[in-house]
Amino acid sequence: MTDSEPVEWTTLTLTHVEYPQGDLLGMLFAWSSLLPIFIGWSFLTLILFRREMHTIMYFLGIIGSEATNFIIKHFVKDPRPITRHLTVGVKYGWPSSHAQFIWFFVAYLNCFVHMRCQGSRSLIHNLWKCLVSISSLVVGMSVSYSRVYLQYHTLNQVMWGSVFGAVLALIWFTITHYILTPFFPVFVHSKLGEFFMIRDSSLIPNVLWFEYSVSRQESRNRSRKMSITKSQ
Repeated sequence: MTDSEPVEWTTLTLTHVEYPQGDLLGMLFAWSSLLPIFIGWSFLTLILFRREMHTIMYFLGIIGSEATNFIIKHFVKDPRPITRHLTVGVKYGWPSSHAQFIWFFVAYLNCFVHMRCQGSRSLIHNLWKCLVSISSLVVGMSVSYSRVYLQYHTLNQVMWGSVFGAVLALIWFTITHYILTPFFPVFVHSKLGEFFMIRDSSLIPNVLWFEYSVSRQESRNRSRKMSITKSQ
C-alpha cells in the first residue's frame, strides 16, 4: 500500500472500531482494541457471581483509573491524530484510555499474582505465574500498539497512557494490599456485607484448591445422605 493510494477503512462487525479494509493484521488489532470492553464485562460477571472483595477492589481501581484519564484528557485537550477522519466519542487523545486501562489491568494482575498467590512454591505453580505474567504483557503490548496502528492515538499518547495506568495500578494495589485488606473482614461480617453475600479470601493461600476441595467434600456428604435416605 503506497502513500498515494487512498486507504479505505471498514468497521468491525457490531462495533465502531475501524481498520484498513483487507488488512488482516489491522482486523486482529481491531479485535485486540476491544479487549478492555471484554475485560470490563468479565469483571462485572465475576463480581455478580463470586462477590469477592479483591475482585471488587480491583474493578474499583480500574474505574478510578478511567475517571482519572477522563479528567486529564479534558484538562490537557491534546487532539487525536489528524491522519484520517475518526468517529470517536472523545476527541482528545492524551493520554490513551485504552493503554491506561490495559496497563492498569496488567500491572495490578502481576502484583496480585506475585504477591498474593503464595500458596505453593512448586515448579508448576511458578510456571503458572510466569505464564500469566508473560501472557498479560503480550496482551498489554497488543492493545497499546493497536491504538497507534489503527491511528486512534499517537505513540506519545499511548506511552503516557501506559505509564499512568501502570503507576496508578501500583499505587492502588499498595493501598488495597497494605491498608484496606485488614478491614475486609469488618465489611464482610457487617449487615451490608452479609446482605450482598460478600466474601473475603485474603487468608486462603490457594483459593482454587480450597473451593474445589470444599465443593467435592460437600458433594460427597450430600450423596451419602441421599443414599442413606433411599435405603430407609
